Amino acid sequence: HSDYNTFFKKRERKNKDTMKHYAYMLRCSDTSLYSGYTTDIERREAMHNSGKASKYTRNRLPAHMVYFEEFDDKSSAMKREAAFKKLSKAAKENMIKNWKKP
Repeated sequence: HSDYNTFFKKRERKNKDTMKHYAYMLRCSDTSLYSGYTTDIERREAMHNSGKASKYTRNRLPAHMVYFEEFDDKSSAMKREAAFKKLSKAAKENMIKNWKKP
């Protein structure tokens, strides 16, 4: 039993070490922009479009991923998300326009 727990704890730790974190922006159907944090860009966009991710986007579907930045840790990604929210819409639009999608 303890070998089993050790195996999964090691696997969990390894996955956490290699996990990527993202700050992202979605464009909603009303042209507004929504900023968020995730560890899986495709899954998060699908969750938004199923109406299960955010009250804001639920009433503005469909929503499309228009920008994201990748980070090695959650803290950095969440700080970047907070910075997105402080930007003017014009500044966000400029970032989106000049973004070189990876």
